[in-house]
Amino acid sequence: MSSYNPGLFEKKWQDLWQDRKTFAAEKKSSKKKFYVLDMFPYPSGEGLHVGHPLGYIASDVLSKYKKMTGHNVLHPMGFDAFGLPAEQYAIQTGQHPEKTTQQNIFRYKDQLKKIGLGYDWSREVCTSNPEYYKWTQYIFSLLFNSWYDKNEECAKPIEDLEKIFQKEGNLKIKKTQKSLEEVFTSEEWKNFSFKRKEEILEKYRLAYRAETTVNWCEALGTVLSNDEVKDGFSERGGFPVEQKEMMQWMLRTSIYAERLLQGLDNLDWSKSIKETQKNWIGKSQGAEITFKIKNISKEIRIFTTRAETIFGVTYIAISPNHELLNILKDENILSKIKILKNESQKKETEKLKGIFTGLFAEHPISGELLPIWVADYVLEDYGTGAVMAVPSDDERDKCFAGKYNLPVKKIIEDEVLINSEFLNGETTSFAREKILDYLEEKNIGERKTSYKIRDAIFGRQRYWGEPIPVSFSDEGFPKLLSKENLPLLLPDLKSFEPSPDGRSPLAKIKNWKIQEEKLETDTMPGWAASSWYFFKYMNENKNDFIKKEDQGFWKNVDLYIGGAEHATGHLIYSRFLTKFLFDRKIVSVDEPFMKLVNQGMILGKSAWIFRINNTNKFISADQKNNYETIPVRISIEFVEDSFVFVEKLKNWRKDFESAEFIKNNSNEFLSTREVEKMSKSKFNTLTPDAIIEKYSADTLRLYTLFLGPLEDTKPWDTNGITGVYKFLHKFWSLFFDENNEMKIFSKEKPSKSEEIIVHTTIKKVTLAIESMGLNTAVSAFMICNNDLLKIKCNNHKILSDFLKLLSPFAPHVCEELWSLMKNKNSIFEEDFPKWNEKILEKKEIEYPVSINGKKKISITVDVSLDKKNIEELVMKTLKEKLQNKNFEPKKIIIVPNRIINVVV
Repeated sequence: MSSYNPGLFEKKWQDLWQDRKTFAAEKKSSKKKFYVLDMFPYPSGEGLHVGHPLGYIASDVLSKYKKMTGHNVLHPMGFDAFGLPAEQYAIQTGQHPEKTTQQNIFRYKDQLKKIGLGYDWSREVCTSNPEYYKWTQYIFSLLFNSWYDKNEECAKPIEDLEKIFQKEGNLKIKKTQKSLEEVFTSEEWKNFSFKRKEEILEKYRLAYRAETTVNWCEALGTVLSNDEVKDGFSERGGFPVEQKEMMQWMLRTSIYAERLLQGLDNLDWSKSIKETQKNWIGKSQGAEITFKIKNISKEIRIFTTRAETIFGVTYIAISPNHELLNILKDENILSKIKILKNESQKKETEKLKGIFTGLFAEHPISGELLPIWVADYVLEDYGTGAVMAVPSDDERDKCFAGKYNLPVKKIIEDEVLINSEFLNGETTSFAREKILDYLEEKNIGERKTSYKIRDAIFGRQRYWGEPIPVSFSDEGFPKLLSKENLPLLLPDLKSFEPSPDGRSPLAKIKNWKIQEEKLETDTMPGWAASSWYFFKYMNENKNDFIKKEDQGFWKNVDLYIGGAEHATGHLIYSRFLTKFLFDRKIVSVDEPFMKLVNQGMILGKSAWIFRINNTNKFISADQKNNYETIPVRISIEFVEDSFVFVEKLKNWRKDFESAEFIKNNSNEFLSTREVEKMSKSKFNTLTPDAIIEKYSADTLRLYTLFLGPLEDTKPWDTNGITGVYKFLHKFWSLFFDENNEMKIFSKEKPSKSEEIIVHTTIKKVTLAIESMGLNTAVSAFMICNNDLLKIKCNNHKILSDFLKLLSPFAPHVCEELWSLMKNKNSIFEEDFPKWNEKILEKKEIEYPVSINGKKKISITVDVSLDKKNIEELVMKTLKEKLQNKNFEPKKIIIVPNRIINVVV
């Protein structure tokens, strides 16, 4: 075999790596651990396109490098298999989502294997596998049976709370959790009915049920999370989403807000991701002030960061989802609020719309009556979902007041309060503290830290998700299934549409019961399983939950690679759940991902052709300005550069079969090309399979990394891939002689030039891998290859080191050549080369020498020479060159390590 022919060996090595478990983590090892993880994929029917593997290839390079530098590496892969897309596909096609999910997983695994990714498949997880999701159900059970002790900032068993109530009531707990209104003694607790006790405990449980406002999508038949809704429409399908009151399972994520915020300080994450999470958590320091409502035995609490503006309040504004609206009876007002509620989700809708509720609040100091309005600019998830409006000091309040003819009171001018009997003349910051003192003294307000983050809605009205392991008593109280009854399996359904009343498809099953008790028909959201899967990979035994021995060794993920779009969903929930499991002593760490890298998006180059208006004729793009045209997307598989293969295009879609394609004067039909997001809907995707078949897996890997820095967005242009392909051909030729036979490699000590070339490359590549600058490593390989070809290197040591150096990036070709060099073990069992700084130390420096700024000669100078000796060498050389023994310059200027200029 004399030429680079990857089709002869790439699959061979993929099979051998799998059979030999080359990349499996060592079960017992004294080596330092390294856990590198990709955000696991949702196995959609389309499979991978070339934009997907960037992060996978990057993590694979690092995992192979770490293995060769003496680490015990865990690099697993699995599938986030539950979710709405599979269920929607099942509804459309009648196929069971389990069947299509397994088909998609098989397709993904085949594609991942073809890329040469070194995963430890023995630890694979699939979230729809009952042996996996029984542990997700178990975690839910732990959450249900836990409460959060604010004194110790820690989650504890609910049994501990019941013991406290039994012994001393809840007065001490009330002091740390002031939002809990009811106070009771131990005797009162003992006398409470079972029902009353359960109602109280539900206010503390970390998993609980509550009537709440949700994003309801009628077309999809389910509740959607905030990140699944955009401008009032579902991300999937673009269907209308409305606000709806529903009884939902919730997780008390908000109680971890401060710990989630503080924990960011210890993480090696990008500044932008940290800022995104900080904004999502939304910490604010201020006061919570109580406003009584006239003629009603209710009050409204309002959080404000500027308590000193209380004298300028002229109305109260509440969000369209505020709980106070539950007391309204006027159907006319309620119907208007419902319309406002749905319109407020839409980005394009004009804001600052409001509805007067007919209610009035009493000013806590002056007693003045303040009208209560529903306003679309008030956010449900900030503070208490209500604001004390101060039109003199807030632009939105001012605009709203102007629109609805509400009064304005001027209270602040030049940072001085001028409308308060006991604060007149004081600075704003001083006034704020005095007001806070006053509010607390009069028991009408208190200093408070508020967080924007809200408790997570946990229930979904879907079939394809983890069943929630709860049954309901006749009184309607939730009761956990015992651990022995887990997993609670999904029943086998034929129809996956939701019930007409919006309940889950499981609600249609009449015998969905256990021990004659009704089972919960909602299922868990997709993020339930993905918030802890990284711990499951640590287990050697899949039948265990999280073995302390394994988790204690791997601890957490050293490097996590995935998309920045998961900053406020997956990453928040994973951090929350890890902290909870840490509190309950299930895991030994309270942060899951120590270093996070977000790979950039790879863009595709779309293609457009142009239809002449009101005809079935298409005109070549270079002629389109002569007509009125409409652009039409076509698949890039029918385009090379801008040239369109018309006959193939006609067979693609029926509307093109009878169309007329008018070519240009060169008898060509051209398209226009545009770089945009790679997407199936834009017909601009390429499968890695096609690239691998034409060029090789190693070419795909190297080119994907070569496109640019890992975290940058960059376009994919297949025209550029040939340069990498040619590099691999040239690299292969390093190992063969003129007769296309494997070289007889020299075992002698490498020459100085050979050592400098390879050690320079070792240094560049090592530093590039450690800093994740992998594109620069590919450039270094190309330079090294050219330099070694120039000097016709055949040194065994040099070429072996080059092979090892390249192997994490191009594993197939390196493993093959390593084998052809008569090595019996895998190249990945070898040590990664280290550079010798002494070899790279310069002994001599070459200086260009100029006379009056014009270069005349170059001289080589020993680095040990001082300025005087260099000047003498310059003079001697110039006199010889100029053949002028009397040459005497005015001045010699030496710029160290750069240039010498002689002034005459």
